[in-house]
Amino acid sequence: MTSYALQPRVAPRLPGAFGTRRSLRLVERNIVSYRRMWLLFLTGALEPIFYLLSLGVGLGQLIPNVTGPGGGPITYVHFVAPALLATAAMNGAMYDATFGIFFRLKYGKVYEAVLATPLTPPDIALGELAWCLMRGGFYAVAFTIVAAFFGVLASPWAVLAIPAALLIGLGFAGLGMAIATFMKSWQDFEVVNLLMMPMFLFSTTFFPLGVYPRGLQLFVEITPLYQGIEIVRGLMLGVVGPSLLLRCLYLAVMALGGLAIAARRFGKLLTA
Repeated sequence: MTSYALQPRVAPRLPGAFGTRRSLRLVERNIVSYRRMWLLFLTGALEPIFYLLSLGVGLGQLIPNVTGPGGGPITYVHFVAPALLATAAMNGAMYDATFGIFFRLKYGKVYEAVLATPLTPPDIALGELAWCLMRGGFYAVAFTIVAAFFGVLASPWAVLAIPAALLIGLGFAGLGMAIATFMKSWQDFEVVNLLMMPMFLFSTTFFPLGVYPRGLQLFVEITPLYQGIEIVRGLMLGVVGPSLLLRCLYLAVMALGGLAIAARRFGKLLTA
């Protein structure tokens, strides 16, 4: 009687411009890898909460009302809380999309091992994007719970603040991944900090746009964090208009553009 060895079925390695469902395996790998590094998630979630407690709730008692997105006066804590939520989503996505991916690409050699499986470079890019989005979303949910405790969710539209924060995280994750694929050494992260710190300080996080000179205002208005802050601030304060859709489109294009660049760069770096 003749016996035939059963050959394992291997999923075809379809290229896919933006990856396939196989990318979820990389998300699973990251979850398992980070289960012993939960402190990293905790510290990242606490940072914007500390800002809210110290500046919004504490110092805010001494600051008069500021001009809100609708033109009317609002308290300082209502002004700064949406900005800190957007910043939390940015930080959670951006840092893992740059530091984490650079380490796994250059030193951990994780992606070279991943390519020994049916996953493709676009799958790697999509999986990492999903993972960064999960981290940014975790930060956003944690902050929103604390913000709700202090009563800064002033509108029913605030229920959309977390989806908006996820969109912010998606945009910055795509941008961060694209940047990480061009980095050569750890010193290149100075460029990342140089990009993020001015956005954090000047994108109407702590001060209204009108306090800046007009030249600086024009620069702030084109930054991605400003788009995210305006979306979340408008939702949390109930000032909703068509301009928010354009800002959402801005972040969506940034996410797709970053994902496309990262997918191509992964293919070039890992299959050369």
